[in-house]
Amino acid sequence: MSEPKILIGGSDCGQLSINPRYANRHGLIAGATGSGKTVTLQILAEGFSKLGVPVFLADVKGDLAGLGRPGKPHPKVQERIDKIQIEGYQQQGYPVNLWDVFGEQGTPVRATISEMGPNLLSQLLDLNETQESVLTLAFEFADDEGLLLVDLADLRAVLGHLAEHSRDMDVGLKVSKASVNAILRRLIMIEREGGDLFFGEPALRLEDFIGHDRRGDGVINVLAADKLIRNPRLYATFLLWLLSELFENLPEVGDPDKPELVFFFDEAHLLFKNASRTLTEKIEQVARLIRSKGVGIYFVSQSPADIPENILGQLGNRIQHTLRAYTPKDQKAVKAAAQSMRPNPNFNSAELIPQLGIGEAVVSVLEEDGVPSVAQRVLVRPPESRMGPLDEAERQQLINANPFQRQYEKAIDPDSAREMLQRRAEQAAKEEELEAERKPAPKVRRSNRQSVGEAFVKSVVRSLGSGLGRKLVRGILGSLLK
Repeated sequence: MSEPKILIGGSDCGQLSINPRYANRHGLIAGATGSGKTVTLQILAEGFSKLGVPVFLADVKGDLAGLGRPGKPHPKVQERIDKIQIEGYQQQGYPVNLWDVFGEQGTPVRATISEMGPNLLSQLLDLNETQESVLTLAFEFADDEGLLLVDLADLRAVLGHLAEHSRDMDVGLKVSKASVNAILRRLIMIEREGGDLFFGEPALRLEDFIGHDRRGDGVINVLAADKLIRNPRLYATFLLWLLSELFENLPEVGDPDKPELVFFFDEAHLLFKNASRTLTEKIEQVARLIRSKGVGIYFVSQSPADIPENILGQLGNRIQHTLRAYTPKDQKAVKAAAQSMRPNPNFNSAELIPQLGIGEAVVSVLEEDGVPSVAQRVLVRPPESRMGPLDEAERQQLINANPFQRQYEKAIDPDSAREMLQRRAEQAAKEEELEAERKPAPKVRRSNRQSVGEAFVKSVVRSLGSGLGRKLVRGILGSLLK
């Protein structure tokens, strides 16, 4: 019996598949808008699920929730099945859990401020170096004081406390109110864009993404991102947080026969747009090391040029759909895409890529010993699940079927930094009152300080010797005696 693989489609040389043994060496799906990237992502998710590999993907167009329902017969679908000679093709739905940061189109996804950490949060808020230092100090202070940073209200409370009391505290940095106010303004912007829904409890446990159905198929976790993508910074930060959490929490597994989890980054260019060099290096490091955790990362973007070279060099499985070559910049991108694949003596990839039709791709995958295969022109297989969105009733049915819906449905407000700082302030006020009551009452004595009226009268009296002074007294007293 042949080893199971993830079928991509057919070529002149027969069928072409991804070997699960090298699926955690990451991959790239690239191509112009409308070239078929979403369908390719869909068929890969199906293939991994069949192998028992859980999948996470972001649905930026609202189409991929259709993975949970069977496709419908169509003459063009059957024509492609026959052309690729697919055996055992069966239109079916796959095990899907729907998630949504906003809690509208899926089970709510939340993270705490503490889990996000100062670095990613600074990236999300687009802080400058000084503001990032203040934010880092807020996290360190919260850790030292045992204050839980759960939501945006907790972070605001800690920042406000530092702004008021940093002069009396040994925090190693003077916290200016201007810097704190700048951060608070950014927090308001994030709150308006949905951050108040994302930050909170109960926070997502990443092990809940790694599940299987009763047949052993991997669960496909679909994040509704059509609304989230409107805030590219929040979208990118959320996905980076997921990736970093996976990296930090999953155990080392070496080189498994198949991945523990496959992670798809759609609209991947948003991850690197305006990203600092430090953040890009962090992504590169995570991409390089997370292989040993059994996680495969697949970037989906319009052009390979959207991905930094150091990260692009780590993507072993490549599916390149058509690219336009109208401008010198486009032509350069086509040439770069062609050069990133092992040449095929039967065609020129740089000439072929702009000529590809919808659903066609130039593909190179890792073969035995991790060696890239020669690039092949491939007709991508049709999905077995639905190519299109769910209606509201179908979506709600899948949401209700999510075994974690009851666990995450309702937000809770735990006892955290805001409440703890409020109690401390109240306790300090009470102690001041008690201290004041313990002190003996001071003896009443005439104050040496003059009232405003007394000082004014003395000034007037001193000026009585002069003609101006006498005129002044007359004027004042005269007005009173009239």
